[in-house]
Amino acid sequence: MKRISDQMEEMLNKQMTREAYQAQVYLSYGAWAESHSFQGIATFLYGHMQEEREHMFKILKYILDRGGEVKVEAIKAAPVHPKDIGECLNNILDHEIQNSKEIDKIVKLAHEESDWATFNFGQWFVKEQIEEETLINGVIDKYNLASNQIKDNHNLYDLDKDLATAPQEATTPREETI
Repeated sequence: MKRISDQMEEMLNKQMTREAYQAQVYLSYGAWAESHSFQGIATFLYGHMQEEREHMFKILKYILDRGGEVKVEAIKAAPVHPKDIGECLNNILDHEIQNSKEIDKIVKLAHEESDWATFNFGQWFVKEQIEEETLINGVIDKYNLASNQIKDNHNLYDLDKDLATAPQEATTPREETI
């Protein structure tokens, strides 16, 4: 028995496709970084590629669990390679912000429909997007320090090494304890 509206089913399917696209962007940018000898940055981006695929599958399973129909659609090509690491990171942040806006629409519709199961499901993604934006903003801050504050970019090597072992998530204020 289907326990989500047709409109919600459509929005969730579109979000599933967006998550697959996000994975393609991370894959493409990771390959670009690796081809430019930024192995640490590539490792970081590949890790996020896998995370986006997990998000896609989480949505797929949710649609099925709620009795909906999954529609696997074509994924558009990833954007052209960035000109440098700064553009790469800023493009990723823009993608994550857009993704957050789309998730907000799902949560809003769930609230309007009193679909509390989907509202609760969506909260996980809201929290995840806060973490993603916080994490990428932090990486951009480090990149800016490494590339703009030191003449000739000597610290990009250290940034690259740091990102090879960097966590794939960020601590958000609601998780902080005193």
